[in-house]
Amino acid sequence: MRGRWKAVAAVVLGGMLAVSGCGGNDEGGGDASQVEVFSWWTGPGEADGLQAMKADFERKNPGTKFVNAAIAGGSGTQAQAVLASRLQNRKPPDSFQGHAGAELLDYIKAGQIEPLDSFYDDNNLRAAYPQQLLQQITYQGKIYSVPVNIHRSNVLWYNPRILKDAGLSGPPKTVAEFIAALKAVKDKTGKVPLSLGAQWTADHLLENVLLGDLGTDAYNALWKPGADWSTPAVTRALTDFAEILKYTTVEAASTDWQGAAKAVVDGKAAFNIMGDWAYGYFVNPAPNGLGKKLDTDFKYAPAPGTDGTYMWLSDSFTLPRGAPHRAGAIAWLKEASSKEGQDLFNPKKGSIPARKDADRSLYKGYLEYAFNEWTRPDIKLAGSFWHGVAANKKWHTDIDTAVGLFLQSKDVGKLQAALVNAAKNSGQ
Repeated sequence: MRGRWKAVAAVVLGGMLAVSGCGGNDEGGGDASQVEVFSWWTGPGEADGLQAMKADFERKNPGTKFVNAAIAGGSGTQAQAVLASRLQNRKPPDSFQGHAGAELLDYIKAGQIEPLDSFYDDNNLRAAYPQQLLQQITYQGKIYSVPVNIHRSNVLWYNPRILKDAGLSGPPKTVAEFIAALKAVKDKTGKVPLSLGAQWTADHLLENVLLGDLGTDAYNALWKPGADWSTPAVTRALTDFAEILKYTTVEAASTDWQGAAKAVVDGKAAFNIMGDWAYGYFVNPAPNGLGKKLDTDFKYAPAPGTDGTYMWLSDSFTLPRGAPHRAGAIAWLKEASSKEGQDLFNPKKGSIPARKDADRSLYKGYLEYAFNEWTRPDIKLAGSFWHGVAANKKWHTDIDTAVGLFLQSKDVGKLQAALVNAAKNSGQ
């Protein structure tokens, strides 16, 4: 297992420039009167999980006011733009959410976040987190974030009744089977074969098709320095991506992932490929969740072609340099890294804890499956590029631009050329 993690770590961190001027003292001190926590957890499930962790934080820190600075927008697209402006203007929040992995490199290189090594030592976190995960969040020998959870990006959610009506015996296991299943749904049921939301959900779909067609090793190799995106294998994957998009209804930018996922459990769409945060949204009770039933209203499977691979991402929190209420920030990081905080947050969010000592009895249904998958000795790992593990911000933005143009032109050749250029110019 560790060897695979090291291989992924090499993909994420290999070939990057050394950081200078990013040393820091992460001891406590400073103003603990409040803590402003910046995130994008505003949707059903995730907002409930944050509220549960906030309540535990306030119980443990009665003299500290918790300021929820969450900004709506799936995958953090809007929030990160606001955050960048604040950091550039030297008005950081006390702690902000970021995906563990390459996404944090820009903050590290700019000296905008502090290393947290002594925080880990003071709170015995090196023993609490899996060694493999610590390797992922270490850069130039230092740790810069506190993971709260582990998410799986490569999940196929489907409506079992629509699949039955389409004459399908179960979820497709390969990308080719997936395309055939989409056609069957369209021809036999009149339902939407694959629901899609705002543009980032198309980026999310792309990473799943690449993984499903290329396989784990070839997918991971795409994120290494000097990777070749011009190969026939990538062409085939992009061609499949284009074919799959023919069976989607691309919604307006205002329609986020929740609307696309809801279409499946409401019986309007057969499939949705989305991370497992959708599970919390599906099963949490109304009004913040949909109150749906696993195996009746929806089922799940690995995204086509990806069984045996866990495409992972992790939400984490940081300590910005110059945090106005530094002691409050340290107190929040203690909550985010605690067993109690993670066990309160993750069952509602639809994720599993990053810590090794979680109470597994709290994780039922899909989450029990996710726990078992994550800890399988033979599981392969792939870092999500869209959700911050494999690609830095520039590369991430360039891919998103290429996908946006492709959604208009449907020209696979132009898409591949843009992705080749994005890799060459990533600076990663």
